[in-house]
Amino acid sequence: MSDLPTVSIATDGACKGNPGPGGWGALLVCKGVEKELWGGERETTNNRMELMAVIEALKALKRPCQVRVHTDSQYVQKGMNEWLPGWKARGWRTADKKPVKNADLWQELEQQAAKHELTWLWVRGHAGDPGNERADQLANEGVEIARQL
Repeated sequence: MSDLPTVSIATDGACKGNPGPGGWGALLVCKGVEKELWGGERETTNNRMELMAVIEALKALKRPCQVRVHTDSQYVQKGMNEWLPGWKARGWRTADKKPVKNADLWQELEQQAAKHELTWLWVRGHAGDPGNERADQLANEGVEIARQL
C-alpha cells in the first residue's frame, strides 16, 4: 500500500460543434475536500477537452499522489491504458501509420501522469455518477467561458 495521499478525480470535456467552442471540467476530492476546475477554448474538439480536463487536474496536484481518474471518455482511458505504448514505439503514429491526433496533449498528459501513481477508470457518462455529473457541469461552464473569448 502506498503512503501517497489518495485523490479521486472526475473529469469531462464538452464541445458545442466539433470543432467549436469547448470546455473541460474536473472535480478533485482528497480526504473529503473538493476542488473544482474548469476552462475552455474558443475553437477545439471534444477529445481535446477530455484530455485537457485530466491534464489540468493533474497539474493542480502539488505533490505526487495516488490518483484514481474517473472519465467517461474511452478515448482517454484506452489511450492511457492500451494505445500509448504503441504510439510511442511507432514515433507517434497509429497502427495504420497516420499521425496520432492530439499528440501534443497526449505527450503532456503522459508527462503529468508520470508524477503520480494512476488508476484509469471508465464511467458511463450521463448515467447518474455524481462525480461525472459534476465534471460535466463544470465542462459546460468552460464552454460558456469559451463562447465569450
